[in-house]
Amino acid sequence: MVRYFIKKLITLVVLLLLVSITVFSVLYVLPGDPAQIILGLNATEETLANLRAELGLDRSFWVQYLGWIGDILSGKGSWSINYDMPVYDLILSRLAVTGPLALMAMLIGIVISVPLGIYAARHQNRPGDMIVMFFTQLGLATPEFWLGILLILLFAVKLGLFSAGGFPGWSVDVWGSLKALLLPAFALGVIRASILTRLTRSSMLDVLREDYVRTARAKGLRERSVVYVHALKNALVPVLTILGLQLGQLLAGAIIIENVYYLPGLGRLVFQAIGQRDLPVVREIVLFMAAAVIIVNFLVDMAYASIDPRIRLE
Repeated sequence: MVRYFIKKLITLVVLLLLVSITVFSVLYVLPGDPAQIILGLNATEETLANLRAELGLDRSFWVQYLGWIGDILSGKGSWSINYDMPVYDLILSRLAVTGPLALMAMLIGIVISVPLGIYAARHQNRPGDMIVMFFTQLGLATPEFWLGILLILLFAVKLGLFSAGGFPGWSVDVWGSLKALLLPAFALGVIRASILTRLTRSSMLDVLREDYVRTARAKGLRERSVVYVHALKNALVPVLTILGLQLGQLLAGAIIIENVYYLPGLGRLVFQAIGQRDLPVVREIVLFMAAAVIIVNFLVDMAYASIDPRIRLE
């Protein structure tokens, strides 16, 4: 297990390094002058040159990159041009919205998908299985933003049970903040549940055909014990992998749903920073999102290896 952990840790570090170089390179070659955007079109060349020197934009690529990485590793981070505050503080404040939103969406997805996937597998090719598969196909074909708008029309406009958008803040109103995340979390969670339900069903069908499951049944064990004690643990191994990938994607990809519900999360922040040409904010948020996906995958690999010891021996 230690050797497997070290191998995966080295891979994680290399991936983070490559991602940081890629993120910095892409934003470095983008057209446009941040100094010009900040000072406006009427700024003199001398003023622009002074601001470029202050921001370090007149330095070479590798000097800028190493300085940026050095600031991140030291805990200093970059300084936002438009918000006039450390990018770290911006990320932490917005993560207080995106983090709970992603976790709530995944919890909703798990609660819906695992029971439905098991039910569909146990009733393969029967009416219950067909109904579940129909609704999962419908969920896969539904865009998140469109489902989010439908939920607003139904629960906010028609029934008045939820607000149509906004976020009061955890320090102001805990229940109101939780309530503000329920509809967007459900919109995200239902789509994830469609994928996870199909995967759980497929994985359970494979496991239920294994010899050890037939042996358990031959011993006279109850079907409930065979399914939930013997089969479910092994069936959830591939599901856990996709679950980790989706959690990373939720942390990195809630841009559209946060704009639909006007939530002050990471997705909305990076969307605004791109429009404002606030490169320090864009760089660090994109790096954070990529790092979140990589780290979550690393944790999934560790959990994967603990569930199935054969993986550590490959």
